[in-house]
Amino acid sequence: MAEELDRVDVVVVGTGWAGGVVSAELAKAGKNVVALEKGEEKVRSDYIGVKDELRFDNRYDIMQNLKGDTVTSRNEIDETALPIRSPQTMQIGIDTGGASVHWAGATYRYWPYEFEMRSQTIERYGEDKIPEDMNLQDWGITYEEMEPYYEQWEYMAGIGGEQDPLAPERNRPWPNPPMKETPSLRLFKDAATNLGLHPYQLAAGNMTENYENPDGEQLNACMYCSYCTRHGCDFDAKSDPIATVIKTANRHDNFELRHKANVRRVLYDEDENMATGVLYVDENTGLEYEQPADVVVLAAFAFANNRLLMLSGIGEQYDPETREGTLGRNFNGQYNHAFHGATGYFENEKFNLYMGAGALGATLSDYAADNFDHTDLDFLGGGAIELRQYGYAAITSSGNLPEGTPSWGREYKDTSLKYAYRTLTIWYTANAMSYWHNYVDLDPTYTDEYGDPLLRVTYKFGDNERNIGEFGIERCTEIMEEMGADIVEPGTMPEEFNHVYTGGHYTGGVVMGDDPETSVVNSYLQMWDVDNLFVVGGSAFPQHGGHHPTPTIGALAYRAAEGILMYMDEEEGQLVQANRKSNLI
Repeated sequence: MAEELDRVDVVVVGTGWAGGVVSAELAKAGKNVVALEKGEEKVRSDYIGVKDELRFDNRYDIMQNLKGDTVTSRNEIDETALPIRSPQTMQIGIDTGGASVHWAGATYRYWPYEFEMRSQTIERYGEDKIPEDMNLQDWGITYEEMEPYYEQWEYMAGIGGEQDPLAPERNRPWPNPPMKETPSLRLFKDAATNLGLHPYQLAAGNMTENYENPDGEQLNACMYCSYCTRHGCDFDAKSDPIATVIKTANRHDNFELRHKANVRRVLYDEDENMATGVLYVDENTGLEYEQPADVVVLAAFAFANNRLLMLSGIGEQYDPETREGTLGRNFNGQYNHAFHGATGYFENEKFNLYMGAGALGATLSDYAADNFDHTDLDFLGGGAIELRQYGYAAITSSGNLPEGTPSWGREYKDTSLKYAYRTLTIWYTANAMSYWHNYVDLDPTYTDEYGDPLLRVTYKFGDNERNIGEFGIERCTEIMEEMGADIVEPGTMPEEFNHVYTGGHYTGGVVMGDDPETSVVNSYLQMWDVDNLFVVGGSAFPQHGGHHPTPTIGALAYRAAEGILMYMDEEEGQLVQANRKSNLI
């Protein structure tokens, strides 16, 4: 029998950017907030001096253990899905800060076209341009409406960058200057300029100078030590929730963060059509607790947000046979196909590739969104072309070898040493569209350690993914050749999605919009069906933009926090129910 705890104003599930932003904003507003984190407690001192490639890059120390809790995966509806158990093929962040602790720091806003992709595509190219099997839909919000929330997240996170020459003019400049330009980035920019393109320095969550954010949190200048991706920063030099929003929330006595709290259900009163709290297991003791709350916020990874709603019987499950229902619909992801480009090997150029940072890079937007004419192209959307200097470590650098190199012996060793400083890769991060045949539901066969069904992913490429991938490979190859590489090896587009979930760029299933018939939440990420339940995070994306998702997740979290406070307005002495059709107005 679960023990019922004292009621709070808000319970938040997850402590990444989504849960961290919401927790900080509601705590600052005086609400009593409890945040529940499935993983262990982590503080900055846990990462100080820990530059351990084997531990973090090869053994995935701060990723979720998949032995008991994972997803099952299949391509076709009539296949039996199988569990993903290898951390090499799926890396989901866990512990304080979630995946936001091991993100690289690359920062882009989505384009105005991407928020209104369906309507703008029809306006420019006609409805016949949209493939019949594609669930293309608008987000229910415009770029102009999103802009202040992007700005709020960027100033909290201390993002450093320079203006993209093709992007809409910013209301305010980036809060920090861009990262340093290295010889490899200069080479990329010169080559792209020679081809008539518009390169610029990638905006970064790696601090370019000491910075105090609007909440008073101090971030330190990046040391370019190379240990960013899959690592926690030991300098407070990478903006993450531990350094920012979680620290801010913890300054308030009305905020409590509980770790090893595995939420299994949203408690739901069908008669009142309201969420009443959550049920969770304290995995330190094995005891179950009910945490009552006036407002419930699911702010976990996209997989977890979907699964919790399904396990709780909240929302109408999407059925691919009838195409009815909304929960689980429009699952999409920007990995396995979206990071393909070209690799170049240089005979006479040497680069100091052991110096770097997660978002130390150069990029261009000429082939993003609808910045180029798609009239005669066999795909919609686009993406960014990037050259990143992450910074090699000893194990990583041994894998950069031209095709045909032996996998052992003298030639292998000599070639490894030669190209350790002479290899560069460019990639294209493209849109990932949603289709009627891509969705998530509960698996009928496999369960977790508590006997609850695992989430089942049904996902396969559409023609758009194959065609946009080939296009990106061609563009990256052109730039690499212009850079003067002696050997240029174009990437290859896999024929089908091969169940590799690394990178964590998976979204959808609890999508936002302005129509309850095609979306689960409104533009404040409030469920249409349950007024006091908000579902925050990448699960809201109707389709994946052509850039990394983190800034958009952060911006949407600020908007959701604003919506929650509007919903909880107590001017009348009670909770004011939201006007669903007008999005809380």
